[in-house]
Amino acid sequence: MKLNNLKRKLISVATAALIFSSTAPAVNVSAEEYWPEGPAVQSNAAIVMDVDTGTILYEKNINDVHYPASITKIMTTLLAIENSDLSEVVTFSQDAVYNTEGSGIARDVGEEMTMEQCLYAVMLESANECAYAVGEHVAGDITSFVNMMNERATELGCLNTHFNNSNGLPDEAHYTSAYDMALIAREAFKNETFRVICGTKTYTIPFTNKHTDEETYLRNHHQMLYPLKTSAYLYDYCLGGKTGYTTAANSTLVTYAEKDGMTLVCVVLDATSPAHYEDTTALFDFCFANFHIVDVADNVSTNDISTTHITENESFVSVDSSAKIILPIAANYEDATSEVVYDEENEDVLASISYTYAGHNVGEADIVTTGATITQFQFESDVNDTETDEDETESETSTKRRVTLNGSTILKVVAVIVILGIIIFVIIKIVNSVGFRKYISKNQGKNRYKTIKPNKKWNKRQK
Repeated sequence: MKLNNLKRKLISVATAALIFSSTAPAVNVSAEEYWPEGPAVQSNAAIVMDVDTGTILYEKNINDVHYPASITKIMTTLLAIENSDLSEVVTFSQDAVYNTEGSGIARDVGEEMTMEQCLYAVMLESANECAYAVGEHVAGDITSFVNMMNERATELGCLNTHFNNSNGLPDEAHYTSAYDMALIAREAFKNETFRVICGTKTYTIPFTNKHTDEETYLRNHHQMLYPLKTSAYLYDYCLGGKTGYTTAANSTLVTYAEKDGMTLVCVVLDATSPAHYEDTTALFDFCFANFHIVDVADNVSTNDISTTHITENESFVSVDSSAKIILPIAANYEDATSEVVYDEENEDVLASISYTYAGHNVGEADIVTTGATITQFQFESDVNDTETDEDETESETSTKRRVTLNGSTILKVVAVIVILGIIIFVIIKIVNSVGFRKYISKNQGKNRYKTIKPNKKWNKRQK
């Protein structure tokens, strides 16, 4: 059930006061708002995005269309995790085994593996037959799974992406952009199971019904995480990712890294090896050195809102404690520009504060209800006042709530106006009530016209 109108008004007052007392004023970008440019990279397209806020810290040709190669498997793995259980048994079809080529782990027709084992093979060894088998298992056939991939990409806001298979093998109708791939990779990393799989260095698949005499040993191909061929590209802050390569796509790479609480995803497309590793390392070093996290909750306070007689000294609204923004290292919270957007649909999220700096979106923070109970009282009246909300099917009895807002003269004035408005409203309702009108009408009937008493002096003159 949605909040009634009076409750919304009280929330709006509290939210406005919170925002008024804590956020930076809206101003135009000034010369002081400097955004670091970043290094030149060899890859034809590249992006670095903050996973928590979606802030783009670096970009180069991020909307240009390129072939993704095996980083496609990030979407395949995400959909499998979202639409199946890791313990489900995947059976390899003839198409899965014989309609794929390139990297794989040599599975046989009719071979059975758990979904978990398949996904480790997909992400660590980039096994194409496993990606095909996973798609068939999840959707029933590979065409239906590809449709799921494209629908999910659209949901995430991808603008230049079309998938045509589940493994990334060359196809003219199979393409993406650095920006779209960052959106997909960011969404996948929000999933704990995905984080565990993509960050695993080695994994062993036990005996199967077809491989009865040996285990299958998997090694992660991402050399910033695991030294598959060399340790030259190991990166201390790497959390995992996915490699890709075809002749048409060239080298592609998605990498996650975390330092000082900042989690970033880097996507590079169309790079000549080993530029994909060199560019990714240079971009991470640049971003970690030139940007920092700012916790919004540490800079926004509800102290200016007194909750006496509203929530029994418990704050009615608060800022999402996990909200963060990303700023250049020399910028502070007060330097960011804020814009408030009210949410009419979610009863828990009252508004969002969107932050920008130097023309870049740097994050947002939700203003949420705390679940505190509002102290309420009912004015005495013989008539119940009801109101119908546009989105509610039943009328609800109106309640009048007493509000005390301390901390500033403006809030006190607003509170007085609200209370006076309620009192005047109730008085008008009483005056217009049926019983009161009958009382007035009855008394007016007895003395409807004024009686003019005889003037004694006038009578004497007439005689």
